Amino acid sequence: MTVPNLAAKATAPPAKPAFPFLDLKAEFETIREEVLAAVTKVFTNQQFILGPEVAALENEIARLAGCEFAIGCASGTDALLLALMALEIGPGDEVITTPFSFVATIGPIVRLGAKPVLVDINPDDFNLDPRASGKAITDKTRAILPVHLFGLAADMDAITELARVHSLGVIEDAAQAIGARYQGKAVGSLGTTGCFSFFPSKNLGGAGDGGIVTTHNRELADRLKLLRVHGSRKRYEYELLGTNSRLDALQAAVLRVKLNHLDKWTRLRQDHAARYRLLVQQAGLDRTIHLPFVPSGREHVYNQFVIRTPQRDELRAFLTEHGIPTEVYYPYPLHLQPAFSFLGYKRGDLPRAEKACEEVLALPVSPMLTEEQQQQVVETIAAFFRQ
Repeated sequence: MTVPNLAAKATAPPAKPAFPFLDLKAEFETIREEVLAAVTKVFTNQQFILGPEVAALENEIARLAGCEFAIGCASGTDALLLALMALEIGPGDEVITTPFSFVATIGPIVRLGAKPVLVDINPDDFNLDPRASGKAITDKTRAILPVHLFGLAADMDAITELARVHSLGVIEDAAQAIGARYQGKAVGSLGTTGCFSFFPSKNLGGAGDGGIVTTHNRELADRLKLLRVHGSRKRYEYELLGTNSRLDALQAAVLRVKLNHLDKWTRLRQDHAARYRLLVQQAGLDRTIHLPFVPSGREHVYNQFVIRTPQRDELRAFLTEHGIPTEVYYPYPLHLQPAFSFLGYKRGDLPRAEKACEEVLALPVSPMLTEEQQQQVVETIAAFFRQ
């Protein structure tokens, strides 16, 4: 395996950005009094572990996701871990998933002694390729783990059909996609379980880490509740080996406030995406850079607005030099990361994911972004290609 040269894509020291990539401070100012009141209520009650705030958030997320059950936990990573544990996935089992994602997608699989089987992505939407997934199924396969990347649902009809035919679980990694829809149905309701993250950069972000698992299955929901509290239903009695992964009441209180604004913030992200498309077209860049692809029947919530160009590194350096903040999600595919070298993958095994890592660039798209800032972004991109 070729180990990534982590210095190879380094750019010059960044100039001070003209505006933040994600302006959480500005977002907080719009809800300051609501958040402080909610947090004060928790401090007054002194119920910090689970309790009524967490239960209320779980009910609200379950309704949003169109599921009967939602189980809060300590992070999006733990949501995936608990979902795998609830399905009793462990040594000798295989889970099919994508190499083009955050490390949390496959880390929990490895932690449980199971094997992540990585297959290539669709080049248009960056999501798991169902055809490649079908070819990767063996008698050891226990689940498929699609990622709804950047806020766009994967091809769930094809994935759930594979799961039905082969009697597999489907664990949706919806960490970036709360509120996204597929054929009119919310992500998190399409598989066996849905796993969400409340990391601050997410569309619904807390004041720290947090996560939640959704499911239609009562037995799984009960098992998930046990797993997050050391496998204990009654104090000092342990039915199974679990872990400590409880959602804090303080986080739940903050998230409940922000949940009331999520629809508005999602519409703003979608408006910003539409404006980018128009500005790019007006600047004559629509054949120069590739814009996010949204298949029919899917609603994108734009946790990230990701463009694509073979000149990504040069463009990013130019934008940085001119004060335009950008991010790269993700610079290296998981199958080429040193931490997973034991899986035996090498460069060239998953070429579409590898090429995406060389070409993708995320532009600012958060709800607090202004039209003037978007114009500045596109004008600077246009200036780069006019050189």
